[in-house]
Amino acid sequence: MNLNDYFDPVSLSKTNYNIILPKKEFGRNIFVHTENHKINNIENFEIALIGVPEDRHSDNKGSGNAPDKLRLFLYKLYQTGKKNSIADLGNLKKGPSAQDSYFGLRDVLVELFSKNVIPVIIGGSQDISYGALLAYEKNQKTINLVSIDSKIDIKASGKSINSGNYLQHIISRKTKFLSNFTNIGNQIHYTDPTDIELLKNLFYETIRLGEARADLKNLEPVFRDADLVSLDISVVKQSDAPGHYHPSPNGFHGEEICQIARYAGLSDRLSAFIVSEINPKYDNNNQTAHLGAQIIWYFIEAYSQRLIEKPGDPETFTKYIVSLDSIEQELIFYKSEHTDRWWIEVPYLKKPGKTGKATSLISCSYQDYLNAGKQEIPDRWWRAFQRIN
Repeated sequence: MNLNDYFDPVSLSKTNYNIILPKKEFGRNIFVHTENHKINNIENFEIALIGVPEDRHSDNKGSGNAPDKLRLFLYKLYQTGKKNSIADLGNLKKGPSAQDSYFGLRDVLVELFSKNVIPVIIGGSQDISYGALLAYEKNQKTINLVSIDSKIDIKASGKSINSGNYLQHIISRKTKFLSNFTNIGNQIHYTDPTDIELLKNLFYETIRLGEARADLKNLEPVFRDADLVSLDISVVKQSDAPGHYHPSPNGFHGEEICQIARYAGLSDRLSAFIVSEINPKYDNNNQTAHLGAQIIWYFIEAYSQRLIEKPGDPETFTKYIVSLDSIEQELIFYKSEHTDRWWIEVPYLKKPGKTGKATSLISCSYQDYLNAGKQEIPDRWWRAFQRIN
């Protein structure tokens, strides 16, 4: 496919590109799709920036203007990653309807995935996550989705997909491609208890804001197992990110959300990252655009430090076995001696007529190992065990 047919070139006048002086700034060390520099040989890049100026199915009108605004600040940050390993493809062309944006994004991501390029998608509204999920479905890939959001976007008015109900449309397609879902940062006063119960019954996970902030390190295993991460900027408190039509006085701090983006970038499994819902119309002093640019910068900086590990290698991993008397089950942990990261085996129940032992490995934390030593079943293990069996 010709990616140039899907994108409007970047307008360098909007990014103040011409006044960037230091040669080590981000914007000077990436390929930028412009009128005079067309997209070519995409397989030569590791990361592709994609603007999706879509907000037609959102109450947050104006968020479609965010991609160009974020570029203004992202380009001025210090270079990160390998030089010329990043391409800015421009903004996805808007079709007659939001559905056209979903399918256009799907087609672009399928092409990027085939070339092993990681898309960093700048919204627009969060319902573009549905378009990203369609790409995995077209590739027949079962994935883990992580949403970072102050709300759980399951219920909203109207039957069409929008930024308030896109998860309902994704979850309803569960049997086809969605293996696991986790929402991080939801605030209980914005959350319908029946939505929590629905996710619980599907053995999905919600991590409340207070629980997440208590120890950010415990979030790292969630991202290590993620394929797609979708971040709604409303999860950040208003004082740090005012650029949203419905900001909250509570939420993550700016430095916390950048740390979370770093965990996402370090994941050697994650293949797409979305930042959405930034609205320049409400953004005092461009503070949220500044933060959005830094979120993307920390994701890319962490990506350049990715380390691929294969649990079970006796030269680099130590195996620990813990017996749980309550369920007559041995839990098998693996610890990396290089990074101190932990994994745990989840057994598949033996199927009729089949022999042998089948297991799945999921990421976990050192705290999970300590809890097992106290005869407490780790929550992540228990949810995964029920989900796959």
